[in-house]
Amino acid sequence: MNIKLFDSEIKVMEVLWKEGDLTAKQLADILSEKIGWNKNTTYTVIKKCISKGAIERYGNNYMCKPLITEEDVEYFETKELINKIFKGSKVKLFASFLNREILSDEEREQIKKLLDENE
Repeated sequence: MNIKLFDSEIKVMEVLWKEGDLTAKQLADILSEKIGWNKNTTYTVIKKCISKGAIERYGNNYMCKPLITEEDVEYFETKELINKIFKGSKVKLFASFLNREILSDEEREQIKKLLDENE
């Protein structure tokens, strides 16, 4: 699912992905404690997520349910980054990263395994 989420919206989604369905009030309480948001900020961001189709609200107590997965967002954001910065080239993305980062043996093995599974 291709939904562009802003950082604030991702913060709301991260709580739902971790905790499961919550009331809007529970979300507000968690985000107040976690990052200092007030209730109105959380409710505004929830409404934005609902209008984008990322959250469904149901029931009398305004339960919030994520309609997209963390993997959906990771895929969309990665695809957008590759298209925007690397002109659609996955090879350029990896080359840029590998030219500046040193991978551990374990990370190299994990990447090799992923590449082998992708054949």
